[in-house]
Amino acid sequence: MKIFVISDNADTCTGLRLVGIDGIIVRTEAEFHQAVTAILANEDTAVLAIVENLARQYIEKVDEIRFNRRLPLIVEIPDRHGTGQHGKYIWDMIESAL
Repeated sequence: MKIFVISDNADTCTGLRLVGIDGIIVRTEAEFHQAVTAILANEDTAVLAIVENLARQYIEKVDEIRFNRRLPLIVEIPDRHGTGQHGKYIWDMIESAL
């Protein structure tokens, strides 16, 4: 099983590539959806890490994967600009799941 990252900047992909995690840089909505479709078709991907700003930008697609598929596990990661998460975020996820 593999980990894959979707990012909107080269720094995140390069840093994770140094520890053996493959990734792709996307700049548009079409590129994001194309990358997600390819990753979902690959049953070898267990964890999909998405930088926070992309996960928030395409929250409908991210939540669709989170709530309707067992794999891959979606993990939001901060990029070089830090985290954008707020304390209430976890509660929002729980509420939306229920």
